[in-house]
Amino acid sequence: MMNKTFKRVIACIITGLFLLSFVFTNDFSSVKSTAAGSKKETQATSLKAPKYVFMFIGDGMSFPQIQAASDYLGAVSQDKSSKIMAGNKYLNFTKFPVAGSAVTYDSTSFCPDSASTATSLSTGHKTYSGTINMDETMTTSYETISEKLKKQLGYKIGVISTVNLNHATPAAYYAHQASRNNYYAIGLEMIQSGFDYFAGGALKNPTGDNKDVPQKNLYDLAKEKGYKVINTQKDAGKLTAADGKAIIIGETLADSDSLSYSNDTKTGEWELKDYVKKGIDVLDNKKGFFMMIEGGKIDWACHANDAGSTISDTIALDEAVTEAVTFYKKHPSETLIIVTGDHETGGLTIGYAGTEYNTFLDNLSNQKLSYAKFDSDYVKKYKDKKTPFADVLTDIKNNFGLITDTDTSAKAYPNLVLTSYEYNKLKAAYDMTISGKLAKSQEEYILYGSYEPLTVTITHILNNKSGIGFTSYAHTGLPVGVFAQGQGADLFTGYYDNTQIYYNLADLLKVK
Repeated sequence: MMNKTFKRVIACIITGLFLLSFVFTNDFSSVKSTAAGSKKETQATSLKAPKYVFMFIGDGMSFPQIQAASDYLGAVSQDKSSKIMAGNKYLNFTKFPVAGSAVTYDSTSFCPDSASTATSLSTGHKTYSGTINMDETMTTSYETISEKLKKQLGYKIGVISTVNLNHATPAAYYAHQASRNNYYAIGLEMIQSGFDYFAGGALKNPTGDNKDVPQKNLYDLAKEKGYKVINTQKDAGKLTAADGKAIIIGETLADSDSLSYSNDTKTGEWELKDYVKKGIDVLDNKKGFFMMIEGGKIDWACHANDAGSTISDTIALDEAVTEAVTFYKKHPSETLIIVTGDHETGGLTIGYAGTEYNTFLDNLSNQKLSYAKFDSDYVKKYKDKKTPFADVLTDIKNNFGLITDTDTSAKAYPNLVLTSYEYNKLKAAYDMTISGKLAKSQEEYILYGSYEPLTVTITHILNNKSGIGFTSYAHTGLPVGVFAQGQGADLFTGYYDNTQIYYNLADLLKVK
């Protein structure tokens, strides 16, 4: 009897171990497969394919950028007479019914770049940082979701960005290059793509890299390929679907020939939402369309540790999403909207040692312009004229709200008064800027990165006094948010690798 009981116990244990082994092995295999960028099975094949797809990418935008923008909107709407905090104001896309998170590492690092992460989003493959839609050997090209939709389903395709149209993220939807810096070659692929609508910043290196032997201008080649090239808002406003393929270059170009930062735009100047609205007008058709929209300057602002511009451009992206939502409401069963980021930039965090448990995000409302515009409109003159520090402080007050303790408004705005520590840091940065010296030592790099010492010190101080900090001038390894609404949106819930976004779309849209 004892022997039979013992045998039964042993048999149960062996069976249990076998089952546990099966479960853990299969579970691990599934995780490993997904993490490697392999296709994870979805239920998309049984769903009706959406005819209209909006893919919004906030470059450098992860949860901190989204939350900072939401918290800022809450702070500036706060009733100043109330001691009870009103809380944040949710961005429109964070109200979408589906939310998920995507891991962003690439074949190079846990802190990837835009070329490789956009490749993951557009093709479902991992690759090296700096590489666009090619494998690690630089010999195999990957076809993008937008190319497949154009070729297999006849969808119209639009690519919009606040930065240069042959920059990494927009390029990842039509180009295949070993290096993201092959701007002329990327521009050629853009023209050869035959996509229907491009809008954003100017093309980089439109006549090639060799200034001594310039190549044929990309804009002229585009015209030869049947594109209508537009450089004014007036002509952009007149554009219709009947005009055929079009490339709109922003009339008002800012740093590096990109579109203006949102907090630098003038009254009437087109922003991202305007290019999206026009894109809808010209792409809408019976077969369907796919539109990729990049808020590229969120990333640039985070690189420069400019919290005010980061928040402003994140809000601008949300306003562009609202245009897509308006369209969705007219075609709810045929439209899918996805909002995500490619990676996080800057290591932004809400909370700073100097403010302990407090935040004063409404301080950022005093910032009137971006770091880049302050450089171009003010710092260049300071260097040329050796402007006295006292005069510079007046400009800092007018453009960023920071004041000294002797200022007449010091008592009214105590959270904006420079401490002696902050004043000395600002003076040292001013001296370095006026001297024209570049940051070379480790200490100098940590203080200023590769940016203008005076400007980045101003934004650092304003950030910190507001309760915001940055840890890097580069990218970080944080996962990014994925928000979805519309036909097939449920596929994007959960925590997964960024390549899965492509696979979900490919299965849902039924392309091979």
